[in-house]
Amino acid sequence: MADQKKDTHAGQRVVVVAIDESENSDWAYEWYMKNMYRANDRVILVHCPEYHAVIQSPVVLTDITVMTSLMHEEEARVKNLLHKFGEKLKHHGIGGKVKSVGGKPGEAIVDAAKEENAAFIVVGSRGMGAVRRTLVGSVSDYILHHSHIPVVVCRHKDPHHH
Repeated sequence: MADQKKDTHAGQRVVVVAIDESENSDWAYEWYMKNMYRANDRVILVHCPEYHAVIQSPVVLTDITVMTSLMHEEEARVKNLLHKFGEKLKHHGIGGKVKSVGGKPGEAIVDAAKEENAAFIVVGSRGMGAVRRTLVGSVSDYILHHSHIPVVVCRHKDPHHH
C-alpha cells in the first residue's frame, strides 16, 4: 500500500504559491499557471492572514466587542479568499490545496514550503521602491533571502509603462 502511494506521487512536483487579497497575488498565480505549470504539479496555495490592522486599531484597546467584530470580519475575508483560490484549483483541475498559516508572512510561507517539500515558491511583488522596502520590509524579499529552494517573484507589469 505504501508503494502505491509512493508511485502516485512519483515525478510530482510540489509548488507553493503565496496568496493574499492583492492583485499581485492573482497575477503571480496566473503567471505560474501560464508559464510554469506542469500537468502533474501539486499546488499548495499558502495564505498568512495579517491581523495587525485589527490589533493596532485604537478602539480595540477600549472595546472588546469591537475587537471581536473586527476579528470575525477578518476571518470571513480569509475564508472567502481561501474559497476563491480553492475554486481556481478546481476550475483548472489541479491537484493541491489551499492552506492558511499563522505567523509573520515571509517566515510562515518559507516554513510551509519546507513542510510541504516544495520544489519552489511563487510569490507576487507589490513593486515597492527601494526606500519603502528598506523601511517596511517586503514579504517577497524575505522569502527570496530566506528560502532553501528557488523563488519566482512575479512582478506585475506597470500599466503606465509601455
